[in-house]
Amino acid sequence: MKTDRAIKCDHMTALAEYRDNVLRREPKLKFLFLELTDRCNERCRHCGSSCGDGADADLLTDDEIKAFLKKTASQFDIGNLQLCITGGEPLLRRGFFEIMDYARSLGYRWGMTTNGTLIDDDIAERLRRAGMATVSVSIDGLPETNDWFRRKEGGYDLALRGVRALARNGGFQHVQVTTVVHKKNLKELPALYEILSREGIRSWRVINMEPIGRANACKDLLLDGREMKAMLDFIRRNRFRGPMEVVYGCAHYLGPDYEREVRPWYFLCNAGIYTASVMCNGDIGACLDIERRPETIMGNIRRDDFAEVWKNRFAIFRTDYKRQGPCADCSHYRFCAGGASHSWDYDENRPLVCMKGILFRK
Repeated sequence: MKTDRAIKCDHMTALAEYRDNVLRREPKLKFLFLELTDRCNERCRHCGSSCGDGADADLLTDDEIKAFLKKTASQFDIGNLQLCITGGEPLLRRGFFEIMDYARSLGYRWGMTTNGTLIDDDIAERLRRAGMATVSVSIDGLPETNDWFRRKEGGYDLALRGVRALARNGGFQHVQVTTVVHKKNLKELPALYEILSREGIRSWRVINMEPIGRANACKDLLLDGREMKAMLDFIRRNRFRGPMEVVYGCAHYLGPDYEREVRPWYFLCNAGIYTASVMCNGDIGACLDIERRPETIMGNIRRDDFAEVWKNRFAIFRTDYKRQGPCADCSHYRFCAGGASHSWDYDENRPLVCMKGILFRK
C-alpha cells in the first residue's frame, strides 16, 4: 500500500504533466486581476506594490476600463472567469461604483481585495447591489500590531467594522479575512483565530510576508525557517477545527509533507497560465505581485488587444525559464517549476523563497 507521501507525489506528478503538456500550450484564463488605483490610505510594511500616496500617474480612465471590460466580455467566456478587483485600495478610485455597476451589467462575476477601512453599512450595501460576490479583508494581527504593521492608527477597528458591515448586509458568496504573518504577529494567531471565529468569519487566509516591494526595507520581519514551520503547523492544526476554515495562500511549493495539508490544492503558480492582470496604467502582466520590469510586462491595453496578448505572449511564464541556478538539478523541480513567479529574482535567476532545507530535504 502506498503511503500518503507516495500518493501525493503521484498527484503532483500528474499535475506537473498537465501543466507542461496542456496549460502551457493552451492556457485557460480563469482569474483576471484589475488594478483600479495605486493609491492607498494605509502604508503597509509588506506591500508588494509599495502603494500609498500615489498620484495615479497615467491612470486608465473610466471609459478606457469600460471599453476593455466590454471587449474582453466579447472575447472570453466570462461565465468561467473571475474578475478580481484590487489596488492600492480600490475603493479610493473615483468612479469605482460606476465601473463595477457596468461590469455587473456585462455579466462579470467579481470579487475584491480591500483593507476594509472604508466599508460601512452604506458601502457594503452598494457593493452588494453592484454584484460583488467575494471579498477579502486584510487584518494583520491584534489591534496594536495591525495598526503598526499597516501604519494606520485605528486601522484594526475600521477593518473589523468593515467585516461586520459586510456580514450584516449579507448576500455575498464569500467574506474572507487575510492575515500576513511576520515575526511580530506570529504568536497572535491563536488569539486572532478566536476573534475571527466569534465574528462569524468562515474563511481565514494566512500567508507569510514575502521579500518583495516595501518588505525589502524591513527584512528583519520575515519569518525564519522555524517560524515558517510554526505558521504552517498552526494552519494544519486549525484548518478544520471549527466552522472557520484556515487556509494557506497560493504561494510556494511546500514539499510532500505539507502539500494538501494546509490548502485544498497542490502548488501550481497560476501566473500566465490561469491568471493575467491589467495594471492601473493599462500594462498587462501575470500576477500583480510579480516585479514589474520589461520581461514581465506583456503589453498595454491602450495599444494592444488583450486577447491577442493572452494567446501569444506570456512566453516567459509558459516555459521552464526557472530551470537554472539552484533549480537546475533539483529533484523537486518537476513539482514546483522554480516556485512562485512573484518571488523569483529576475536579476540573479534564483528563487527568493525556497522551502527545501526548511520543510523538506530530498
